[in-house]
Amino acid sequence: MSRPAELGSIKEGSNIVIDGEPCRVVEVEKSKTGKHGSAKVRVVAIGIFDGVKRNIVGPSDQRIEIPIIEKRSGEVVTVGETVSVMDRETLEIVELPVPAEEEIRSRIEPGVNVEYWVVMGRRMISYVRRE
Repeated sequence: MSRPAELGSIKEGSNIVIDGEPCRVVEVEKSKTGKHGSAKVRVVAIGIFDGVKRNIVGPSDQRIEIPIIEKRSGEVVTVGETVSVMDRETLEIVELPVPAEEEIRSRIEPGVNVEYWVVMGRRMISYVRRE
């Protein structure tokens, strides 16, 4: 799920969809309007799920998509090829991929509380909560 926005309204640290992939914006460059055209915006972003760097260049009034990030919390039930997490609200068990970041992966064990994101139908563990 995503919502529309204009390219000129994007700021560093926000999220954007480029080539169907949700990304976090790391750099925004805006040029001034020219004699015969509108202002151009160049955005550099890194994929949330795959870590690939992507660019988009266009006029500031170009329509783009902003991904809707649903933040959920749960408790780790099992750890193996995937991480089984029991959602705290719905009590359903969801299978999540093991995080690529070593800092997060090393702290995941059964009984630990985590926050996970649901972005455009895909899920990932964002961080381990301290409680």
